[in-house]
Amino acid sequence: MLFNSLQFIVFFPIVIALYFLIPYKKRWILLLAASYYFYMCWKVDYIILIIASTVIDYICSNKMSKLNNQKSKKPWLIASIISNLSILFGFKYFNFFSENIQLIFNNYNIFYEMPFFNVLLPVGISFYTFQTLSYTMDVYNNTTPAQKHLGVFAVYVSFFPQLVAGPIERSNHLLPQFFKEYDFSYKRVKSGLEKMLWGFFKKIVIADNLAILVDGIYNNVDSYSGIALIIATIFFTFQIYCDFSGYSDIAIGTAKVMGFELRENFKRPYFSKSIREFWQRWHITLSTWFRDYVYISLGGNRVIKWRWHYNILITFLLSGLWHGANWTFIIWGALHGFYLITALILSKPKEKIFKMITNISPLTNKILDVSLTFMLVAFAWIFFRANSLSDAIYVITNLFSDFDSITNTNAIKMQFRGIGLYTDDIIKSCILIIMLITYSLYERNGNVWEKMNKKPRWFRWIIYYILIFGILFVAPHSMVNNFIYFQF
Repeated sequence: MLFNSLQFIVFFPIVIALYFLIPYKKRWILLLAASYYFYMCWKVDYIILIIASTVIDYICSNKMSKLNNQKSKKPWLIASIISNLSILFGFKYFNFFSENIQLIFNNYNIFYEMPFFNVLLPVGISFYTFQTLSYTMDVYNNTTPAQKHLGVFAVYVSFFPQLVAGPIERSNHLLPQFFKEYDFSYKRVKSGLEKMLWGFFKKIVIADNLAILVDGIYNNVDSYSGIALIIATIFFTFQIYCDFSGYSDIAIGTAKVMGFELRENFKRPYFSKSIREFWQRWHITLSTWFRDYVYISLGGNRVIKWRWHYNILITFLLSGLWHGANWTFIIWGALHGFYLITALILSKPKEKIFKMITNISPLTNKILDVSLTFMLVAFAWIFFRANSLSDAIYVITNLFSDFDSITNTNAIKMQFRGIGLYTDDIIKSCILIIMLITYSLYERNGNVWEKMNKKPRWFRWIIYYILIFGILFVAPHSMVNNFIYFQF
């Protein structure tokens, strides 16, 4: 079930009405049934995978809770990790590794037909696998108690607002909330609906409009060059942000209507002044997951310098692989690791250079840092969006080609008309990006909707109507797009 579907418009109010009507001690039953139904709308069979992960980690965590030392707990932790990662590997990575092993064999004239499984990737498998894995590791490290209530634990694993694309919640934050009684609160429900409305606008209006040009060009890159590829890359930079942060906003707002607080996943990432800051603002729940369970476990920065850089690179390589079984994602992760290591190496020379340039203002320095970070991130997105490694290489090698034709506006218009876009569509997309940037700038000094609630009622309703009419009349109605991160 998609958030941006008529099915969800019917499903959501029914669940909310029942949620506040039944006794709070029985609400976990409703949430579990709703969550399983929500997931089974994609493919009924794959609910078995969620149930399997739930039962395995419930048993492992409760076995660990009865043991007194880490050594005796470790076999149960290993059992949990191997079980969950085996399911993830089998459905998401087996074919990728099988294909690459066969290529290596063929290069050495060893002709052996590797097995290939023709299975559909379960939606959200990476998200709920990481969420339940963090739980067992926290139980092992004594940072969270083992959950005795199997039903509540099952809701934690499958909670429908964030089941398929996060935020990736931690057990010590989300689990205790299922034991609290939340009464209907007009203020909280209104706040949640406002969050959802802005999330829908970002996804349905901004992201889906940008997707028309991005998909048209990136799905047929050989037909384009120069300015068309640059525009498509910049548009994708904003498309993926609006698509994914839009989902996060809808998820957070949906949970808030019921009383649950999910962690924020984005904090204006394109205003970051460095790659390090970007990862503190982008997909925060995933980056902190890798920081806590991979980077720190490898030794973090408490090791010699070369090992520190190695730890960074391995963490980002795994992050890239988490996103997809494709070399494009691995290179995307490696690029960000390379960016961060390079920034660490050049930090002192950079300080010396700026000390020498004494007349540079702090604002100019900030603009330069933000601009450079944005360009590096946008460049890396090429690998993330490209359908193949060869497509990514083509885009990179042709980004600055045919610039002598940039003044030939008719030629540029003809390229865009090939994918059903006209000048007005490009202008509309640019206006939507400006709206997004304006919102982000207004958000710097506090929550936009809290500030909006201090405005007169007529002003707030003008904003509501603009967003609602945008969703109804500005969104491309020829298609209902999946959220990009559903494939992970």
